Amino acid sequence: MSFVKEFKEFAVKGNAIDLAVGVIIGAAFGKIVSSIVDDLIMPVTGAIIGKLDFSSMYTVLKGSVPAGTKLEEARKIPDTAIFAWGNFITIIINFILLALIIFWMVRLINKIRKKEAAVPAPPAEPSSTDKLLMEIRDELKK
Repeated sequence: MSFVKEFKEFAVKGNAIDLAVGVIIGAAFGKIVSSIVDDLIMPVTGAIIGKLDFSSMYTVLKGSVPAGTKLEEARKIPDTAIFAWGNFITIIINFILLALIIFWMVRLINKIRKKEAAVPAPPAEPSSTDKLLMEIRDELKK
């Protein structure tokens, strides 16, 4: 089997297409969730408990950096080793908030699905044969 034919078979398979659609939808959903965190949750959190921005905090491991230098500028100084622990903490906090919001969204979706599943379907109408048998039964009772 030629490489091109084998690749075509792989690419057109349902699994590859489903995966591609999942990645695209996931990226779009990720942007929505990021917007929820960045535009809605973080401003409210910042207003309540103060600004939580550790991203510019760092420790100089090697070299010399003047006090008060921003992280981006400190990274540009030659022969310095920067341990950017603040950025890591900010990313961890964002991840926890993001995971919490996704959990709430999935939980809400599951509750909606349970409510839809709990509504019983209306009973099916008896078939014409069943109706005829019920009429015969009713006549025999009389």
